[in-house]
Amino acid sequence: MRESAAGVRVQRKQRTPADEELLKKVHEGDPGAFDMIVKRYKMRLLNFVFRFVGDRDQAEELVQETFLRVFRERKNHERISNFSTWIFTIAGNLAKSELRRRKRWRFFSLDQPESEEGTEFEIPDESQRPDDLTHDRMIERAVEEAMETLSPKYREAVILRDIQGFAYEEIAEIIGCPVGTVKSRVNRARLRLQEELKEWMEGIQ
Repeated sequence: MRESAAGVRVQRKQRTPADEELLKKVHEGDPGAFDMIVKRYKMRLLNFVFRFVGDRDQAEELVQETFLRVFRERKNHERISNFSTWIFTIAGNLAKSELRRRKRWRFFSLDQPESEEGTEFEIPDESQRPDDLTHDRMIERAVEEAMETLSPKYREAVILRDIQGFAYEEIAEIIGCPVGTVKSRVNRARLRLQEELKEWMEGIQ
Protein backbone atom coordinates (compact mmCIF):
# COMPACT_ATOMS: atom_id res chain seq x y z
CA MET A 1 0.00 0.00 0.00
CA ARG A 2 2.84 2.38 0.81
CA GLU A 3 4.41 1.86 -2.62
CA SER A 4 1.04 2.49 -4.27
CA ALA A 5 0.51 5.73 -2.35
CA ALA A 6 4.01 6.89 -3.22
CA GLY A 7 3.33 6.17 -6.85
CA VAL A 8 0.17 8.28 -6.75
CA ARG A 9 2.09 11.18 -5.20
CA VAL A 10 4.74 10.97 -7.94
CA GLN A 11 2.08 10.96 -10.63
CA ARG A 12 0.37 13.96 -9.07
CA LYS A 13 3.61 15.94 -9.03
CA GLN A 14 3.29 18.61 -11.66
CA ARG A 15 5.76 18.37 -14.51
CA THR A 16 7.19 21.53 -16.03
CA PRO A 17 6.07 21.59 -19.67
CA ALA A 18 8.71 21.91 -22.37
CA ASP A 19 8.79 25.03 -24.53
CA GLU A 20 7.57 23.16 -27.59
CA GLU A 21 4.61 21.78 -25.62
CA LEU A 22 3.66 25.29 -24.53
CA LEU A 23 3.85 26.58 -28.09
CA LYS A 24 1.57 23.75 -29.20
CA LYS A 25 -0.92 24.69 -26.48
CA VAL A 26 -0.77 28.33 -27.62
CA HIS A 27 -1.66 27.14 -31.11
CA GLU A 28 -4.57 25.20 -29.62
CA GLY A 29 -5.89 28.36 -27.97
CA ASP A 30 -4.53 28.17 -24.42
CA PRO A 31 -3.70 31.78 -23.36
CA GLY A 32 -2.08 30.62 -20.13
CA ALA A 33 0.56 28.73 -22.10
CA PHE A 34 1.76 31.90 -23.81
CA ASP A 35 1.95 33.68 -20.45
CA MET A 36 4.26 30.90 -19.27
CA ILE A 37 6.48 31.40 -22.32
CA VAL A 38 6.69 35.14 -21.66
CA LYS A 39 7.56 34.64 -17.97
CA ARG A 40 10.16 32.02 -18.87
CA TYR A 41 12.01 34.13 -21.43
CA LYS A 42 11.24 37.80 -20.82
CA MET A 43 14.18 38.69 -18.56
CA ARG A 44 16.69 36.60 -20.52
CA LEU A 45 15.64 38.31 -23.74
CA LEU A 46 15.68 41.75 -22.13
CA ASN A 47 19.23 41.26 -20.86
CA PHE A 48 20.32 39.91 -24.24
CA VAL A 49 18.75 42.68 -26.34
CA PHE A 50 19.66 45.45 -23.91
CA ARG A 51 23.32 44.54 -23.99
CA PHE A 52 23.04 44.45 -27.75
CA VAL A 53 21.37 47.83 -28.35
CA GLY A 54 22.28 49.63 -25.10
CA ASP A 55 18.86 51.23 -24.56
CA ARG A 56 16.26 49.98 -22.10
CA ASP A 57 13.14 51.31 -23.80
CA GLN A 58 14.29 50.06 -27.18
CA ALA A 59 15.13 46.66 -25.70
CA GLU A 60 11.65 46.35 -24.20
CA GLU A 61 10.06 47.22 -27.54
CA LEU A 62 12.17 44.67 -29.38
CA VAL A 63 11.34 41.97 -26.85
CA GLN A 64 7.64 42.73 -27.23
CA GLU A 65 8.03 42.43 -30.99
CA THR A 66 9.84 39.12 -30.46
CA PHE A 67 6.94 37.68 -28.49
CA LEU A 68 4.49 39.05 -31.05
CA ARG A 69 6.31 37.21 -33.82
CA VAL A 70 6.38 34.04 -31.74
CA PHE A 71 2.61 34.28 -31.33
CA ARG A 72 2.13 34.87 -35.04
CA GLU A 73 4.20 31.79 -35.85
CA ARG A 74 2.50 29.56 -33.25
CA LYS A 75 0.87 27.50 -36.02
CA ASN A 76 4.33 26.33 -37.12
CA HIS A 77 5.13 24.73 -33.76
CA GLU A 78 5.69 21.31 -35.34
CA ARG A 79 8.62 22.66 -37.35
CA ILE A 80 10.38 24.18 -34.32
CA SER A 81 12.79 21.64 -32.84
CA ASN A 82 14.58 23.97 -30.40
CA PHE A 83 12.45 26.81 -29.08
CA SER A 84 15.18 28.66 -27.17
CA THR A 85 17.48 29.01 -30.18
CA TRP A 86 14.50 30.01 -32.32
CA ILE A 87 13.30 32.81 -30.04
CA PHE A 88 16.83 34.15 -29.52
CA THR A 89 17.32 34.11 -33.29
CA ILE A 90 14.24 36.30 -33.67
CA ALA A 91 15.40 38.69 -30.94
CA GLY A 92 18.94 38.84 -32.34
CA ASN A 93 17.72 39.61 -35.85
CA LEU A 94 15.50 42.40 -34.54
CA ALA A 95 18.39 43.84 -32.54
CA LYS A 96 20.71 43.77 -35.56
CA SER A 97 18.05 45.44 -37.68
CA GLU A 98 17.77 48.19 -35.06
CA LEU A 99 21.54 48.75 -35.14
CA ARG A 100 21.47 48.99 -38.94
CA ARG A 101 18.60 51.48 -38.70
CA ARG A 102 20.62 53.60 -36.28
CA LYS A 103 23.59 53.65 -38.63
CA ARG A 104 21.39 54.88 -41.47
CA TRP A 105 19.87 57.51 -39.19
CA ARG A 106 23.30 58.74 -38.09
CA PHE A 107 24.32 59.09 -41.72
CA PHE A 108 21.41 61.46 -42.38
CA SER A 109 21.55 63.20 -38.97
CA LEU A 110 25.21 63.98 -38.38
CA ASP A 111 24.40 67.45 -37.07
CA GLN A 112 21.90 66.24 -34.48
CA PRO A 113 23.14 66.14 -30.87
CA GLU A 114 23.31 62.74 -29.24
CA SER A 115 20.78 61.86 -26.55
CA GLU A 116 21.96 62.36 -22.99
CA GLU A 117 19.41 59.96 -21.53
CA GLY A 118 20.82 57.23 -19.31
CA THR A 119 20.84 53.61 -20.41
CA GLU A 120 20.95 51.85 -17.03
CA PHE A 121 18.83 48.72 -16.95
CA GLU A 122 19.77 46.59 -13.99
CA ILE A 123 17.77 47.24 -10.81
CA PRO A 124 20.26 47.59 -7.95
CA ASP A 125 20.09 45.39 -4.85
CA GLU A 126 19.05 47.80 -2.11
CA SER A 127 20.56 45.51 0.53
CA GLN A 128 24.03 46.47 -0.63
CA ARG A 129 25.95 49.34 0.90
CA PRO A 130 25.98 52.62 -1.05
CA ASP A 131 29.68 52.35 -1.84
CA ASP A 132 29.19 48.80 -3.13
CA LEU A 133 26.30 49.95 -5.31
CA THR A 134 28.40 52.78 -6.74
CA HIS A 135 31.25 50.40 -7.52
CA ASP A 136 28.89 47.87 -9.13
CA ARG A 137 27.33 50.57 -11.28
CA MET A 138 30.77 51.72 -12.38
CA ILE A 139 31.66 48.19 -13.40
CA GLU A 140 28.33 47.69 -15.16
CA ARG A 141 28.77 50.92 -17.09
CA ALA A 142 32.35 50.01 -17.98
CA VAL A 143 31.20 46.66 -19.35
CA GLU A 144 28.43 48.35 -21.35
CA GLU A 145 30.91 50.80 -22.87
CA ALA A 146 33.32 47.98 -23.65
CA MET A 147 30.50 46.06 -25.33
CA GLU A 148 29.75 49.06 -27.51
CA THR A 149 33.28 48.91 -28.96
CA LEU A 150 32.55 45.46 -30.40
CA SER A 151 31.08 45.03 -33.84
CA PRO A 152 27.55 43.54 -33.81
CA LYS A 153 28.68 40.06 -34.84
CA TYR A 154 31.23 39.80 -32.03
CA ARG A 155 28.89 41.41 -29.52
CA GLU A 156 26.10 38.96 -30.32
CA ALA A 157 28.37 35.93 -30.03
CA VAL A 158 29.89 36.84 -26.67
CA ILE A 159 26.53 37.84 -25.16
CA LEU A 160 24.95 34.55 -26.17
CA ARG A 161 27.91 32.58 -24.84
CA ASP A 162 29.06 34.38 -21.69
CA ILE A 163 25.86 36.08 -20.54
CA GLN A 164 23.07 33.83 -21.79
CA GLY A 165 25.06 30.62 -21.43
CA PHE A 166 24.23 29.03 -24.78
CA ALA A 167 26.37 26.18 -26.11
CA TYR A 168 28.51 26.91 -29.16
CA GLU A 169 26.31 24.63 -31.26
CA GLU A 170 23.19 26.55 -30.21
CA ILE A 171 24.83 29.88 -30.98
CA ALA A 172 25.83 28.60 -34.40
CA GLU A 173 22.17 27.80 -35.05
CA ILE A 174 21.01 31.19 -33.80
CA ILE A 175 23.58 33.18 -35.77
CA GLY A 176 23.61 30.91 -38.78
CA CYS A 177 27.33 30.18 -39.10
CA PRO A 178 29.74 27.28 -38.36
CA VAL A 179 30.66 26.41 -34.78
CA GLY A 180 34.29 27.26 -35.49
CA THR A 181 33.29 30.77 -36.53
CA VAL A 182 31.31 31.19 -33.32
CA LYS A 183 34.29 30.15 -31.18
CA SER A 184 36.54 32.54 -33.08
CA ARG A 185 34.13 35.44 -32.58
CA VAL A 186 33.72 34.70 -28.88
CA ASN A 187 37.48 34.52 -28.34
CA ARG A 188 38.12 37.75 -30.23
CA ALA A 189 35.34 39.50 -28.35
CA ARG A 190 36.74 38.34 -25.01
CA LEU A 191 40.21 39.60 -25.87
CA ARG A 192 38.84 42.98 -26.93
CA LEU A 193 36.76 43.28 -23.76
CA GLN A 194 39.76 42.35 -21.63
CA GLU A 195 41.79 45.09 -23.30
CA GLU A 196 39.06 47.68 -22.85
CA LEU A 197 38.42 46.78 -19.22
CA LYS A 198 42.14 46.65 -18.44
CA GLU A 199 42.48 50.24 -19.62
CA TRP A 200 39.46 51.19 -17.49
CA MET A 201 40.89 49.50 -14.38
CA GLU A 202 44.22 51.23 -14.89
CA GLY A 203 42.41 54.54 -15.28
CA ILE A 204 40.66 54.35 -11.91
CA GLN A 205 43.74 53.30 -9.96
